[in-house]
Amino acid sequence: MKPVVTAIDGGIGRITLNRPDRMNAINVELATALQTAIDQLGDRRDVNVVVIRGAGGNFCAGGDFDEVQRLRAEGAAELRTLFTAFKAACDAITRAEVPVVVAVEGVAMAGGFELMQAADIVLVANDARIADNHINFGMIPGGGSTARLPRLLGRQQALGLLLSGDRITGFDAVELGLAYNCFPPETFDESVDAFVTKLAGRDRSALTAIKQLVNDGLAKDFDTANADETDAVVDRISGQAGRTGVSAFKSREVKA
Repeated sequence: MKPVVTAIDGGIGRITLNRPDRMNAINVELATALQTAIDQLGDRRDVNVVVIRGAGGNFCAGGDFDEVQRLRAEGAAELRTLFTAFKAACDAITRAEVPVVVAVEGVAMAGGFELMQAADIVLVANDARIADNHINFGMIPGGGSTARLPRLLGRQQALGLLLSGDRITGFDAVELGLAYNCFPPETFDESVDAFVTKLAGRDRSALTAIKQLVNDGLAKDFDTANADETDAVVDRISGQAGRTGVSAFKSREVKA
């Protein structure tokens, strides 16, 4: 089986982690295929949103232990390839023009949790089982948790999760700010599809502009990021997109 399966329908690029017998555990092959899939779908003109899911009722259980053992036996240089390939896949999410949504059900542990952290938007099932559980085995994260999690949650919450190995639910993930929304398991598929379909119907240039402004702005001071937004909105309203958008606002105002 292919480790990653892709499809496009109605402006939605769909990526499925496809190692259900291993709870979609990450090996070099899957990580490399995931990066390729994100790069290919994330910049297509007929795609407005990309959604990543796992096959078989689980998102991702983290790194493939057998692969780690094999690479370890081959030496540090070979072992590094796994973490380099996985981090390249996570980086591809930021690089993609369109928003990348991760939909989490079942297990999202270790590397699966780290892939969640890299997403633009996370949707979770209420009963999802989420943790960076490296510490439980005397290990440390290798997919970005020590860098991303403090930036997402702050030092206290990040260290609490990383040092305890505590498992959290989908509800907890939303409360902490790790996910945008959570849904009951019985309506999870429909709720995810409704959300990504909404994004797929948005103006693509607006989606990509907002994503770029947010991502670029996080790396800048507030005044610079705020000024960049002003430049972007003036350019947009001055152009064709602005004429269309202003007309839409005007029409909505009259109806209201």
